[in-house]
Amino acid sequence: MHDARLPAIVFGFVFGFFANIAGAACVPLLDHTFPSLMDQPQPLCQYQGKVVLVVNTASKCGYTPQYEGLEKLYRRYRDKGLVVLGFPANDFGGQEPGSNKEIADFCQVNYGVSFPMFAKTGVVARNANPFYAMLAKKTGARPEWNFHKYLIDRSGEKVLSFDTRVEPSDRRLVAEIERLLAQ
Repeated sequence: MHDARLPAIVFGFVFGFFANIAGAACVPLLDHTFPSLMDQPQPLCQYQGKVVLVVNTASKCGYTPQYEGLEKLYRRYRDKGLVVLGFPANDFGGQEPGSNKEIADFCQVNYGVSFPMFAKTGVVARNANPFYAMLAKKTGARPEWNFHKYLIDRSGEKVLSFDTRVEPSDRRLVAEIERLLAQ
């Protein structure tokens, strides 16, 4: 038996699929690609539609134990749409002196980090990569130390800034994550 509706259904599916691809242009804030710690190109556009917590990290900093809290946040909320992105930087006190491989090993062995981590980069002033420059411009806040946090909504338009002293478990940060995930 041949269903006369089948061609229309197939056309609708195919048209909708390609319309979604065409309409899924990356928002400017996430339209960047950076190498991962394993030197694989990682487009930030893959996180479009998620709530994104961006953190500049360092392995030899008094705030380094925040990795543990970041990993807990990621595991708790990733199925609801949160992604944590780590950007190691040596901009503050030379507290990230290692190679990308050393950073990857440190994060895995000491904190079991499973959220995406990018290659060492610059996050402040003239040294800032283009993504961090945009985050600073959108919020009016540049990282003043390691473990500064930016929280980006699902649209990639609204960005909140949290300074280093705001722990990943801080109720203000968690409340904002939950609010953005609910939108």
